[in-house]
Amino acid sequence: MNTLKEEQALLIATANLAKESAYAPYSNFRVGAALMTDEGDVFHGCNVENSSYSMTICAERNALFQAVAKGKKKFRAIAITSDDAGFITPCGACRQVLSEFNPDLEIILSTAGGDKKITTLSKLFPVPPELKKLARKPRKTGKK
Repeated sequence: MNTLKEEQALLIATANLAKESAYAPYSNFRVGAALMTDEGDVFHGCNVENSSYSMTICAERNALFQAVAKGKKKFRAIAITSDDAGFITPCGACRQVLSEFNPDLEIILSTAGGDKKITTLSKLFPVPPELKKLARKPRKTGKK
């Protein structure tokens, strides 16, 4: 069983590796993220830019979407790293998407120099917008 510090180190290392795959020809700002499920599985993502900046996807959502595509929906921690000397936090869109799955998600921030800071999504995003989740209704097939 991994200790908390070992898990954090693993997530930071994975995020740094993911950052190497970033596609950032417009900003030259590479970001990597590594997301850990409650079961200990790790999914990583990098930012992928587009000349229409609105079509860009952040590393955090990239990692989350890959995890969800594999059927994972419960997460305990995410590490985020970049080439910046300072700490970067998830953008508003990423905060909203992450809060859908775990509003208390542990967030591990790491600088290019290796400094580390730990916070939670609930501290960064204390009052996320919420929609009421509706019960799924059976589809009508047209058959009687």
